[in-house]
Amino acid sequence: MAAPTHMTIAEARKALKAKKISSAELTDAHLKAMEQTRGLNAFVTETPERAKADAKRADVVLAKGEGGPLEGIPLGIKDLFCTEGVLTTAGSHILDGFKPPYESTVSAKLWQAGAIMLGKLNMDEFAMGSSNMTSYHGAVKNPWRRKGANSDLVPGGSSGGSAAAVAARSVMGATATDTGGSIRQPAAFTGTVGIKPTYGRCSRWGIVAFASSLDQAGPIARTVEDCAIMLQAMSGHDPKDSTSADLPVPNFEAAVERGVKGLKIGIPKEYKLDGAPKEIQDLWEQGIAWLKEAGATPVDITLPHTKYALPVYYVIAPAEASSNLARYDGVRFGLRVPGKTLDEMYENTRAAGFGAEVKRRILIGTYVLSAGYYDAYYLRAQRVRSLIARDFTEAYKQVDAILTPATPSAAFAIGEKMDDPIAMYLNDVFTVTANLAGLPGISVPGGVNADGLPLGLQVIGKAFDEETVFAVGRALEKAANFTALPEGMA
Repeated sequence: MAAPTHMTIAEARKALKAKKISSAELTDAHLKAMEQTRGLNAFVTETPERAKADAKRADVVLAKGEGGPLEGIPLGIKDLFCTEGVLTTAGSHILDGFKPPYESTVSAKLWQAGAIMLGKLNMDEFAMGSSNMTSYHGAVKNPWRRKGANSDLVPGGSSGGSAAAVAARSVMGATATDTGGSIRQPAAFTGTVGIKPTYGRCSRWGIVAFASSLDQAGPIARTVEDCAIMLQAMSGHDPKDSTSADLPVPNFEAAVERGVKGLKIGIPKEYKLDGAPKEIQDLWEQGIAWLKEAGATPVDITLPHTKYALPVYYVIAPAEASSNLARYDGVRFGLRVPGKTLDEMYENTRAAGFGAEVKRRILIGTYVLSAGYYDAYYLRAQRVRSLIARDFTEAYKQVDAILTPATPSAAFAIGEKMDDPIAMYLNDVFTVTANLAGLPGISVPGGVNADGLPLGLQVIGKAFDEETVFAVGRALEKAANFTALPEGMA
């Protein structure tokens, strides 16, 4: 039997049911791993006492031969998900001291399935970032290092804490959110698997909002199968969320081993970027070959409006953020910085409470929504967004899924691109289209680069066809046989 912190969720479930390990033992092993990896700064809040109590309860349930699909499995929760009575800051100073009196629907579903919370995971402030450098709680470090170098690398963002904790073996899986790539990019940077499901598959209720038409919850875990197990528990219609899809949840776990024989896989020419590292192109070509060997047929396709995706995203997302973040004023919850007048109190609180990146996006968003610019920027961006979605609709008349790189590079050093917001925004170049079109996408580790850092492949599927995404992702996972680990994690 593998060491507790090296088990997958699927393996741990079997071991728990066979009484080869207890939830208490599994949880204690991960609590110790959390202590040993605190230098990564992956956690904002640790909840060891709650975890131990929940593990004890899970063992009682398992002893009766009962329990949910995640009974006794220790997980981490991104600090964007409201957790009743547990500090929830969204990585921001402005939410200091906020302990929600309610539970997010996604985390509530995980507790109903028997999962155990180890703590809340660090993230870019209000999910705005691609590096986990914008968190008020400090940067998260990637457990991976370049060969022969000691410089700290970013884990990607905004779900960098989630990805780093999974890669470091301090949690078995973690919740995450994806607005423009914030599940798939950190998964690619850390050698983990992350899926952004179709918009509406998971409830957004109780998740601190960034851009409401783009945000979607999903899991980061060690394998495609583990992501399927977690997403199964996280998904489902929620009457409290008007954007939640009233559709049955398929058996994602069963779909994982379905295979890809007979599937047509789209290869979009627009994702061949000038100046992209050769290793990214090489891995993509390898992924195409792997799927061909597994019985799929690659088909060249075009997604002509892809080149507009990043500018469209960086109009729509800040516009929605400027509206969503207007609620943080120092009156009802979180930080309050006094002033002589009410307006001054608003100004002082928001000036002190928001970080530089959040302020930048609020300003951009307010500008594009202002009188005289609304039609020129926001409405035009929405029209182009419709064209991007239509590109996918046309493509899916020919293919069953689409294969692309997950990121334009491997993980970069902390601080390397912080002075250049445009360079940071380009990290999302391969991922934002799926958010704009509301489609499911998964990142699967495909190999390592010359520096020994993980690289990911992305599969984008049809709306509410996560089953095919899982099947294609699993075929890539099998072929890649990615077994590399960060230094010291073997």
